[in-house]
Amino acid sequence: MNNVKIQDLFDLSHTEAKDYLMQYEYPWEALKGISEFIIELGKTLPHEEYNNPFENVWIHKTANVYPTAYIGSPCIIGAETEVRHCAFIRGSALVGKNCVIGNSVELKNVIIFDNVQTPHYNYVGDSILGYKSHMGAGSITSNVKSDKTNVVIKQNDEELETGIKKIGAMVGDFVEVGCNSVLNPGTVVGRNSNIYPTSCVRGVIPENSIYKKDGVIASKK
Repeated sequence: MNNVKIQDLFDLSHTEAKDYLMQYEYPWEALKGISEFIIELGKTLPHEEYNNPFENVWIHKTANVYPTAYIGSPCIIGAETEVRHCAFIRGSALVGKNCVIGNSVELKNVIIFDNVQTPHYNYVGDSILGYKSHMGAGSITSNVKSDKTNVVIKQNDEELETGIKKIGAMVGDFVEVGCNSVLNPGTVVGRNSNIYPTSCVRGVIPENSIYKKDGVIASKK
C-alpha cells in the first residue's frame, strides 16, 4: 500500500512531535498515545516561553487565544498561533506554530503541524494534519464508522486492518481540503493534493492529486 506511511505524508521537521512520530510506521498508530506524549513534552517546555494556565495546558506567550475559546487538557499551543472565538479544544491536542484554529472549530486527539489552518467551523478528531495543510470552511474529519467497527484503510483492492475504532484523517503536507467536505474514517490524503468542495472522501488519495466529484481522482499537472 502506497503513500500511507508517516515518511510518505509528513516533513517531521515541522512539528514538536517529530521524535514521537518516528517511533511508528503508520500515522494512525500514534493516535493512542497523544495524550501521554503531550503531558511529557509539556514538562520540558521552557517556562520563559510558555504560560501554564491550567494543569497540563501550555500556551506559547506569543499565541493569541481569544477569551471565549475553551482549552482542555492536555494541550500545547505553539508560537504565533491564533485560537479564535469559541474554538473548542477538547484535549489531547498538540497545535504547532503559526496555526489558525478558527471560529467554533473543535479539536480532539490531534497532532496539528506548523502553519496549519482550520479557520471556520471544522471538526478535527483522531487525526493528524500535516505542514501547511488547510481545511476549508465546514470541512470535517469523521472518526467513527456508522457500524462502530474498527477502521480499515482502503486503497483500490488493498485493505489494511488498523485494529482501531476511532481514526479520522491523515492529511499530508500542503493538502487543501475544500469547503464542506467530509473525510470519512481512515481517509489518507497524500502530500500536495486538493479535495474539491462538498466532497465525500474515503480511502487513500495519492499525493499530487485532485479529488473530484464521485470519487474521480486526477493527477496534478
